[in-house]
Amino acid sequence: MREGVCQLLSVDPSVEIVAAVGDADSLRDACLRHEPAVVLTDIRMPPTHSDEGIRLAGELRDSQPGVGVVVLSQYADPLYALALLDRGSDRRAYLLKERVHNRAELMAAIRAVADGGSMVDPKIVDSLVSARGRAERSPLNELTAREREVLSEIAQGKSNTAIAETLFLTKRAVEKHINSIFLKLGLAAAQDVSKRVTAALMFLADADGVVPARPVS
Repeated sequence: MREGVCQLLSVDPSVEIVAAVGDADSLRDACLRHEPAVVLTDIRMPPTHSDEGIRLAGELRDSQPGVGVVVLSQYADPLYALALLDRGSDRRAYLLKERVHNRAELMAAIRAVADGGSMVDPKIVDSLVSARGRAERSPLNELTAREREVLSEIAQGKSNTAIAETLFLTKRAVEKHINSIFLKLGLAAAQDVSKRVTAALMFLADADGVVPARPVS
């Protein structure tokens, strides 16, 4: 796929491809070496094949804030897009891989982030708008993107340790997120077991409560 995207973009005279790499560490090195205007990345890369693309976008927000990032993903789940945009939407785009064959759409995303703007795949926008309309009064709306991600893991029956391993967090960080979730959902006074069960049921019952379809991350 990487070779195909390179061929697709190479025919555009306004694009100069300075590097094409296959893993997260190589991407970090390429960004430092070439200081690109835009990074076009898969959501998943070695070594963990989880959400390296989104996490690297977060790293670049601190280390190279002027670099735009276009994340290509097979996931139409709004949670992934929200995680990408959690610290701001400028210079960030989330595009479904089904759009890649359309060079015009791909170039539109690249140009948008290069100019300091943003772009989110129309399917993601539709999902977010529909979910917002169905769940405007849900307390789940008070949760951050990371808290929703933690809650989705709770809904799958995972322990704090398992959640920490899955989301690459410390166990202490997971505990802090869970305490915040319980507080926002009005469950702080409930018994420990009841908190987790009730929070999971609220998540699954809510129209916007979609458990990400991913095997590990």
